[in-house]
Amino acid sequence: MTQHDRRIDKTQKALKSALIKLMEEKDLPHITVTEIVKKADVNRGTFYKHYEVKEDLLEATIQDVIESLIQAYRHPYLNKERFTIKDLSASKIKLFEHVAANADFYRVIMLHPSVLPGFQNRLCEVLKKLSIQDLKFIPNTGTIDVDLQASYQSHALFGMIFEWVKGGFKYTPEHMAQQLLEILSNQPFSSGYHTMPNK
Repeated sequence: MTQHDRRIDKTQKALKSALIKLMEEKDLPHITVTEIVKKADVNRGTFYKHYEVKEDLLEATIQDVIESLIQAYRHPYLNKERFTIKDLSASKIKLFEHVAANADFYRVIMLHPSVLPGFQNRLCEVLKKLSIQDLKFIPNTGTIDVDLQASYQSHALFGMIFEWVKGGFKYTPEHMAQQLLEILSNQPFSSGYHTMPNK
């Protein structure tokens, strides 16, 4: 990568970071380009070299996060023909490292859903699509609907991320990866439950 490329990347990263920080305070329609460039410490001309409008900057930010999410999700089974839970280790799970690296973005979409309406569903759809396209499920019976299974798993994973973000990232990414591994390995949902009497 050339010096010029690094400068462009640094500028775009600063603009994206500035937008996300502003979105923690108010909705996109109320954010101006002037506010974005001021927080990013660049001039307006620089902004318009890369983006026509602030919505373009937002979409570029979202695409960056989604691409990073996909890479992190695929990391445990990349270049493998067959993958099982037994092959998985906490150190191979990179999803939570991805979330931590994009903490400001996830705080916005999880804690201020009105800022990016519909994005939480979009995120679940990305996870679901990855499950269906990349992983061929080997169910215990032939009666499990693959689409429903993928939907169940994607929303469960989203739920873990949501709780982590809502709790202020009080656990490390490594701890979250270990918890996910234990949940997947133990499959508590297939065992019995002790019921609590209604009071």
